[in-house]
Amino acid sequence: MSSVPFALPPRRLVLGDLVTSSRTGAVVLTVSGAALIGLLAQVAVPLPGTPVPLTGQTLGVLLVAAALGLRRGVAATALYGAAGIAGVPWFTGAASGWSGMSFGYVLGFVVAAVVAGALAERGWDRAPGRAMAAMALANAVILLCGSAWLAALLRLDLWQAIQMGVLPFLAGDAVKIALAAALLPAAWRLSGSRARR
Repeated sequence: MSSVPFALPPRRLVLGDLVTSSRTGAVVLTVSGAALIGLLAQVAVPLPGTPVPLTGQTLGVLLVAAALGLRRGVAATALYGAAGIAGVPWFTGAASGWSGMSFGYVLGFVVAAVVAGALAERGWDRAPGRAMAAMALANAVILLCGSAWLAALLRLDLWQAIQMGVLPFLAGDAVKIALAAALLPAAWRLSGSRARR
C-alpha cells in the first residue's frame, strides 16, 4: 500500500505580519485584538426568542483571527475569554465570568480563530468570495459551540437549541460575515505591494 504525503500549502503573510514581525509587536497585536473583541461585545441588540443578544463581538473575532493569523488570533480570543473569566468586564453588557448564557459562544471564539486564522494563512482573506467562505465556516463554529452550551445549560433538545442558539442570529451574522469578507480584501488592496507576498 503506497501512501501519498499530504502537505498544506505554505503559510502566507497575514495582515498582522505587515505591521510587525517582533515578539513585542505580536504581544501588542494580540492584546489589541482581545480589546477590539471586548469593545465590539458592547454593541448588543436583544433578539426575540433567545436570551443571547446579537453582538459585534463575533465580527471582532472574525476580523482579529483573520488579520492576526492562527497563533495570534487564537491567543487574542483566548486572552479575551480568560480575562473575562478572571473578571475583566468586557463580555457583552460589561459582564464577566463563565456562567452566562452566551459563554458557549465565547468558547467557540477560540475554535473559530483556528479556522479563520488558518484559512487566512492560506490566502483565503485576500478575495471576497474565499474570505466570505472562511468567515462563514468560522462563524458556524461559533454558533455550534454557543447552541451546544445553551442546550446543556437549559436542557434543550437539538431543535430547541437550533431555534434558540442559531436561527435568531443568521441574518445579523450574514451581515457581519459580508462586512468582514469585504474589509479583509480591501485592507490587502490598501497594503499595496507587500500584500503580494
